[in-house]
Amino acid sequence: MSQMRAYRIHRFGGPEVFIAEAIDVPEPGANEVLVRVRAASVNPVDIKTREGQYPAIREDKLPYTLGRDFAGVVARAGANVKDWREGDEVYGFVGQGQGAYAHFVKVDQGALARRPSTIDFVTAGAVPLAALTAWQGLFDHGCLEAGERVLIHAGSGGVGHFAVQFAKVKGAEVFATASGDGVEFVRALGADHVIDYRAQRFEDAARDVDLVFDLIGGETQRRSWTVLKNGGALISTLTEPSQTEAADRGARAERYTAQPNGRQLAEIGALIDKGRVQVKTAGTFPFDAAAEALARLEKGHVRGKLVIDASGA
Repeated sequence: MSQMRAYRIHRFGGPEVFIAEAIDVPEPGANEVLVRVRAASVNPVDIKTREGQYPAIREDKLPYTLGRDFAGVVARAGANVKDWREGDEVYGFVGQGQGAYAHFVKVDQGALARRPSTIDFVTAGAVPLAALTAWQGLFDHGCLEAGERVLIHAGSGGVGHFAVQFAKVKGAEVFATASGDGVEFVRALGADHVIDYRAQRFEDAARDVDLVFDLIGGETQRRSWTVLKNGGALISTLTEPSQTEAADRGARAERYTAQPNGRQLAEIGALIDKGRVQVKTAGTFPFDAAAEALARLEKGHVRGKLVIDASGA
């Protein structure tokens, strides 16, 4: 059996537990596809997983390869796979399986979509998890409709910058929080109202919003109830919102985790190819510098996405 390099953890902890090692190339199941990874993005969930703070990955899953999403080339398809063949250029989100910080990753066939033709592998690798998180939060869980008002917290981040653009494509009125150079960044993405949270309380700028899309949690989430209209929704990627507060306002409150979805990725890819959605990369690191990429994300204030370029690995 051939081997590959992968970045794995054998125990939870700090940067020291994130190591590169040689492991066997995974064998795809009947409904799976083996992809040669050309690029993989860096996401906050990778750091949470490394630290043991991500509930879906516990000690019984170790050793574990980090990396949630990727762009690459199909190397082999399982016996039941009909839509993908060797050489297809794809991108996808792996879900809770072994990750994409590796030369190869196997993924369910339904999680894949064709790489958008107008962007390269590195840029495509920045898309799947962040874009699906934004898409599913706004539309599957938030049920955002044209003409409604949405407040997006952390509008300049990896998920936030997609959420701002998706909401505008939908026809919503978009309020978004940011700070520093992120204010102009988010304004350039098309947000109708950009709130510099260091200079202004968002409660003073946004009122009667139909949806709060919370990418921060904590005190920001608690304060967000004051801007939500009765019957609205507060949707979070981080902590479960108060059901008591929701009941008092006749609102919906939900925390969710993004799921792999090749069909939605295909829709997102079409928007990218039409020029209606831009992908913002904040920095690229070679495969051998994956640890540096995680360290940069941990420092915070990243505008867009960080990507690991595995094309030369």
